[in-house]
Amino acid sequence: MHSKPTYKRVLLKASGEAMMGEQGFGIDVAVADRIASDIAEARAMGVEVGVVVGGGNIFRGVAVASKGGDRVTGDHMGMLATVINALALATSLRKIGIDTEVLSAIAMPEICQTFSQRAALHHLEKGRVVIFAGGTGNPFFTTDSAAALRAAEMGAQAIFKGTQVDGIYSDDPKKNPDAERFENLTHDEVLRKGLAVMDVAAVALARENAIPIVVFSIHEPGGFAAILNGGGRATIVNDA
Repeated sequence: MHSKPTYKRVLLKASGEAMMGEQGFGIDVAVADRIASDIAEARAMGVEVGVVVGGGNIFRGVAVASKGGDRVTGDHMGMLATVINALALATSLRKIGIDTEVLSAIAMPEICQTFSQRAALHHLEKGRVVIFAGGTGNPFFTTDSAAALRAAEMGAQAIFKGTQVDGIYSDDPKKNPDAERFENLTHDEVLRKGLAVMDVAAVALARENAIPIVVFSIHEPGGFAAILNGGGRATIVNDA
C-alpha cells in the first residue's frame, strides 16, 4: 500500500533531449515508454499528472535565429516539434492503458484537442493524464515557461522538472566534478545565483504563484514516484 503522496496534482516537465535517449536525434520509443511507466506509477498513487514536453530533440527555434533566420518562424517550428513529442508520449501511455489527452496551444483539431483551461481541468478531474503541446503558443517563450504557465492554470502543487542530472548543481556536474549540489533553494536564490534550472521567466512565474519546483533525473526509473512518496533524490525549490 502506498503512503499518501506529497502532492495531489503535479506538472511534469520533460525535456525534448530526454526523449532522444542515446540517439543523436528524434524519439527513442524505449525512453518514451519508460517515462510513460513512471507517469503510470504516479497515477496509480492517485496523483493527477499534467505533462509539458520540450522539442529540442527535433528542433530548436533559437538555432534558426542564431543563423540569421526569423526567430518567430523558428519558434513556430519548435512548437510543432513539441506536438510530435506529445503524440509519441501519449502513444506510450495509451499502450499501457493510461487514458491520455493531448491539448495543443496551437489549434490542430485533426490531430489533438486545442488547449483551454476548462478542458485541461475536466480531463484531470476524470483521471486522465493531460499532455500540453505547442508551448505557450507564443514565440519568444520556452517550454519551461509553458510548464510554469500550465502548472499555474491547472492549480498544480508542484512542477517536476525532469533533467539529465539528479538535482540542481552550482555548475554542470558532467563537466565540473567539483560542482556543488543543492538539496533546497528558494526561487530567489535560483534567480540570484543564475542557476540553470529553468529560464528566468519560468522561475519568476512559479515564484509568483508559490509553486515549488522539484528538479530530478528523468533517467532514474521510478524516480518520479519515489519523490512523490517522500523519498528519491531531488533538489526542491520552494519559498515556504
